[in-house]
Amino acid sequence: MSFLQDLLKTALGSEASDVHVLVGMPPLLRIHTQLTATDYPIVTPEGSVRMVKEMIGEERFKELEQRRDLDFSTEVPGLGRFRVNAHYQRETIGIAFRAIPDNVPPLASLNLPEVVRKFPHLPRGLVLVTGETGSGKSTTLASMINEVNQTSSRHVITLEDPVEYELRSNKCVIEQRELGSDVPTFASGLRHVLRQDPDIIMVGEMRDLETTSAAITAAETGHLVFSTLHTNSAAQTIERIIDIYPGGQQNQIRAMLANTLEAVVTQVLFKRCDQPGMIPGVEVMICNSAIRNCIREARVFEIPNIIETNRGLGMNTLDNCIKMLYFNGHISREEALAGANRPDQLEKALSA
Repeated sequence: MSFLQDLLKTALGSEASDVHVLVGMPPLLRIHTQLTATDYPIVTPEGSVRMVKEMIGEERFKELEQRRDLDFSTEVPGLGRFRVNAHYQRETIGIAFRAIPDNVPPLASLNLPEVVRKFPHLPRGLVLVTGETGSGKSTTLASMINEVNQTSSRHVITLEDPVEYELRSNKCVIEQRELGSDVPTFASGLRHVLRQDPDIIMVGEMRDLETTSAAITAAETGHLVFSTLHTNSAAQTIERIIDIYPGGQQNQIRAMLANTLEAVVTQVLFKRCDQPGMIPGVEVMICNSAIRNCIREARVFEIPNIIETNRGLGMNTLDNCIKMLYFNGHISREEALAGANRPDQLEKALSA
């Protein structure tokens, strides 16, 4: 077994979420948010180059040398897969691995609100899963697709950078397309995907105007579209999408978004204090008529209040979810306040 395979096997055995390889220090593991040094030897410049070439070969290594950054995936046979970013830093190569379990966890096992299990079964529209890097967005999306895969016969096409979870066709027919090897860009893949007879489209990230526009158009034409954004609330998500567009097009996109958006799920992962592991704090916005009117009429600032007053529909603000995690003994006060959108207000609620 090579040094690389042994390191990644150790990471999976330690339940590490990430592995960092930097020249001049031993590899580091991130276990339950904390970086921990390993007992492996200090990485040399030649060693980091050797590890990257083992994963991607000489030809793609030339691409890394030209671009100075490269995203791809690698696998430990029989154990699991990793999303990988290789990059130059101080003229040496650093490598960041994100662990991807070999099996997609059931949606019911992710400690998400019950209403989230309904979203994969929507007939059409746009569903967004948002949150900062490492908040579990990819896992939630994969679990949503897997939920459909167990229950209905639909054609699913994913566009990912890179492919993370391996989604095996069961009742659904699933095609996974990876940026770089299968498709040049998200926008290009979305332009052609409508000719491939999909029922469900999953876009790894709505990262620019062209991709965002194509995803919304796909939802508008009767497809169910899932995607992600790096935003921390439903209201911020809507503002971010609208702000991507030039000023002259923003009224039009408000109308399109009001018609197509079905739900926004915002996640923050917290370190548990009652047992080892992580637990999500989740905001859920479901687009009812009041939400759609707010989007259409540029009254996004009213959305948090609408979410708060519609808990009976399954909606919930992030801060209210965090409050319940704290009162139920799952997370510490420090964790709760650090993850809140309005920490001052939450602090008052926790002290009441």
